[in-house]
Amino acid sequence: MQIWAGLGNPGAKYALNRHNVGFMVMDAIAEVYAFGPEQKKFAGTVREGRIGTDKVLLLKPATFMNESGRSVGEAMRFYKLDLDALTVFHDELDLAPFKVKVKQGGGTAGHNGLRSIDRHLGKEFRRVRIGIGHPGHKDRVHGHVLGNYAKVELDPLTDMIGAMAAEAEWLAAGDDARFMNDVALRMA
Repeated sequence: MQIWAGLGNPGAKYALNRHNVGFMVMDAIAEVYAFGPEQKKFAGTVREGRIGTDKVLLLKPATFMNESGRSVGEAMRFYKLDLDALTVFHDELDLAPFKVKVKQGGGTAGHNGLRSIDRHLGKEFRRVRIGIGHPGHKDRVHGHVLGNYAKVELDPLTDMIGAMAAEAEWLAAGDDARFMNDVALRMA
């Protein structure tokens, strides 16, 4: 079993924030693979299903970004899983908008959701980094990540999320390189 955690903030006012792109991807994957209904568990919402032959739990922590690790930690402990079963989908300032990269472990780059998960579980989990671009100056970062996607960004956002959901089987199978390549090809 794998746990895929999409990071974001709960509530309608955050729904289109760049910081919530992890939630958006969880919703798309659940739709594409006909996951079960949303349930409240682990201080968040979960949907269960299969991607290929792999059982996957999609988790959207409802703890707000800064406490994401509490929700993810509860789910990991409940299922008695090691960090190699965890994949976290999150926004990434240091990647160009709509670029998708996967990496194992690493730092937090100032991302409070990742920092919280590191504190609760450790650093060695897989990360799906979803580029939102940097606004250019550190004083503008807060407004950028908590700002909504602009109207002109909605089509590429939809394309990227659709590509990630369509190629999720490669992630489930552990073929990160194929996942990144096929998402990029769909976006070209």
